[in-house]
Amino acid sequence: MPRHEPWNATRAADIIAEHAHLEGATLPMLHALQEAFGYVDEGAVPLIADALNLSRAEVHGCITFYHDFRRHPAGRHEVKLCRAEACQSMGSDRLHREVLERLGIDWHGTTQDGACTVEPAYCLGLCANGPAAMIDGEPLARVTADSLQAALAEAGPEVRQ
Repeated sequence: MPRHEPWNATRAADIIAEHAHLEGATLPMLHALQEAFGYVDEGAVPLIADALNLSRAEVHGCITFYHDFRRHPAGRHEVKLCRAEACQSMGSDRLHREVLERLGIDWHGTTQDGACTVEPAYCLGLCANGPAAMIDGEPLARVTADSLQAALAEAGPEVRQ
């Protein structure tokens, strides 16, 4: 997973200014901020609102509406678990409960050691091979709790389950 720079309001203001000329600039700004910092810090909300003449509530609403925007730094490894119907029909709900229990977190949570963040996804495009998951952008098909644990161990030995 790429390393992100620490949050910096000056750098965020520069990123926002770089995108302010775009039509519908809110989403490009948010994506660029998340790419730079790994999340969209609360401090970016008033900066974006001022740059685009929007209310802070409008900017906050945009961040919270789209599930890919993170409001806090993620762990060193990002796990996405598919929650779409095809994966549900293959037992993903039980799998998710077991995985989250093993990691000791809930959805959108990060393990206590900062090694792993688990996010829901609403289709990873592996519908014929569910349940599906993704670790650091790498898709996994026909996932079990044990195969996911093995993939996490391979992704980084610091991930403990």
